[in-house]
Amino acid sequence: MYRADHPQHGTVAVKVLREKLRNDKTAVARFLREATYGTKVIHPNVVRTIEIGEARPGLHFLATEWAPGELLEKYAKRHAPLLPAEVASIIQQIAEAVHAAHSAGIIHRDLKPDNLMYDPPTKQAKLLDFGIAAQTDLSPDERLTRAGFFVGTLMYVAPEALSGQLVTAAADQYSLATIAYYLLSGSLPYTAKSQREMFTQLLSQPPIPLLASRKGLDISPGIETVVMKGLARNPADRYPDTLSFATALRAAVEAPPARKDGLFRRVRSLLHRDDPETPRL
Repeated sequence: MYRADHPQHGTVAVKVLREKLRNDKTAVARFLREATYGTKVIHPNVVRTIEIGEARPGLHFLATEWAPGELLEKYAKRHAPLLPAEVASIIQQIAEAVHAAHSAGIIHRDLKPDNLMYDPPTKQAKLLDFGIAAQTDLSPDERLTRAGFFVGTLMYVAPEALSGQLVTAAADQYSLATIAYYLLSGSLPYTAKSQREMFTQLLSQPPIPLLASRKGLDISPGIETVVMKGLARNPADRYPDTLSFATALRAAVEAPPARKDGLFRRVRSLLHRDDPETPRL
């Protein structure tokens, strides 16, 4: 990725294929596909595709807007756990970007903090990369992934994607929930020490409950409930779509805290309801 000046658009980001991949037909096809998808998904929280071209035979390039800020992964490493309100804002923006992709018939398949740009002063988040995205109406013959191989980043990939089969929009929701989990806790839902172990855990074990991921984590049980629903192993048990997940997370974050003495007062009222001689405290 390079920073460059465009005669009409000012500062832009320019992506080119590494030299060793320029004769790889699959790599070239993926690169061109990413460029094409970028033109189909138009949204304030998606980096805008400005120009696609071939500087010389075999040297394809993609120019996009230059998004201010830094990769969300770098920001989170320094600051996580983030405040729940900041997390809800980030997740809402990315959910809207991903929903725009889904509306265009595109599954992202590789949502992760390294594919998101975040600008702390403005609190704006942008989706960067459609490198391994796929259209929902692709036939098996048109796929660029071999059967039996999954695509994505293992720490953020949905369990159903591990078979290498075509996945639905629910897989992006799972990845988004994993990002929320990471931002809220500074940890990931699984603690495997190797890719093999991670693969096994994803297929056979439930994720670690959010409140158990870090000692003294200051979030409500309602927030945990939303995140863990987004991480459900069965896609049908997740929210209907990414926007529903983001809306539920924001509602849980904005919900007033439960009064600690509320349960005690209700129990005391029940105990004394049938005893008129018992003085009220």
